Amino acid sequence: MKKNVLISTGGTGGHVVPAEVLRDHLKLEFNVYVSSDLRGLKYLNKEIKDTVLIDTPRLNLDFLIFFKFFKVVYLIFKSYSFLKKQNIVKVLSTGGYMSLPICISAKLLELEIYLLEPNFVLGRANKFFLRFCKKIFSYTKKLKNFPKKYFYKIEIIPPLIRKEFYEKSQLDIENEKFCFLVVGGSQGSMIFENTIKDVIIKLSKDHRIKIIQQTKQSNIESLKKVYDNAKIENLIFNFKETFFDLIKESDLCITRAGATTLTEISMMNKPFLAIPLYSSKDNHQVENATFYENLNCCWVMSQKNFGKTNLERFLKKMLTDKTEYFVKKNNLKKLNSQNTWNDVNQKLLDIINEN
Repeated sequence: MKKNVLISTGGTGGHVVPAEVLRDHLKLEFNVYVSSDLRGLKYLNKEIKDTVLIDTPRLNLDFLIFFKFFKVVYLIFKSYSFLKKQNIVKVLSTGGYMSLPICISAKLLELEIYLLEPNFVLGRANKFFLRFCKKIFSYTKKLKNFPKKYFYKIEIIPPLIRKEFYEKSQLDIENEKFCFLVVGGSQGSMIFENTIKDVIIKLSKDHRIKIIQQTKQSNIESLKKVYDNAKIENLIFNFKETFFDLIKESDLCITRAGATTLTEISMMNKPFLAIPLYSSKDNHQVENATFYENLNCCWVMSQKNFGKTNLERFLKKMLTDKTEYFVKKNNLKKLNSQNTWNDVNQKLLDIINEN
């Protein structure tokens, strides 16, 4: 008889996508439930039915702090009741304050807690629950801000990538037009839009290019009109569940530096220009981008330097001489050649099933 486990997630796609991948790895051996807040439900696959809403508020110090505190207390009771009723034996958290009620309840029930840290900086929620967890899954031993006394809890695993990426990573399409994929992420794409569209229009006068660009739902039509008027082939989107198809079509990605996004782009062997979001907690996006930059797999440009002049200079140079581009592409192929879906699956199950 299968045991019941719960994966706690929510917030951005950077938390939800790894939770979905974890579920896919575990679902043949366990009955898997997923908890999320309202924001996370936007990114969660609609086919996942065993879900519970735990809409944890962000505990900012404002005039609503007392209301938020009592809501968290209520959600702890709700989580405790759910875990007990469903006979959950293990809890896995993808980090973030959204996991607070679930992880506290799991601790009270003396359940096994497993954490996932997809970034290269230990998140605050994961740091808080580190003392209570059995293991923490990480993509590196060199997590910044990680307490030395808990090093024994780290389990290194390959990045959690959806199965489709393994199946399509070997496909290498040659485009007639050089295709840019612009991904602002769920934490804002307007700075990309305002800078990139003028540069792309200018470059299109001398180069055959195509653009796939993320923007707000309300802005799709107007941005598409700008590119249409400039006679630039384009695809404008807000959120796509089949993100791997967009990456597959592209030649170069211009992106923020969320861990999940960079992992998915790199898995498809696509060089990228990362512009880290400096308002991200603990500068984790800077660390994520630096990891790939040190492997010579990408370029990194600070948000301060991300202007029309610098971007145009960079893209014009890259389009004129692709030597460096192909070096980075080959480095990505070497980086990703070692892992398979089955290898990751077996490692996860071995660790979680350990007594």
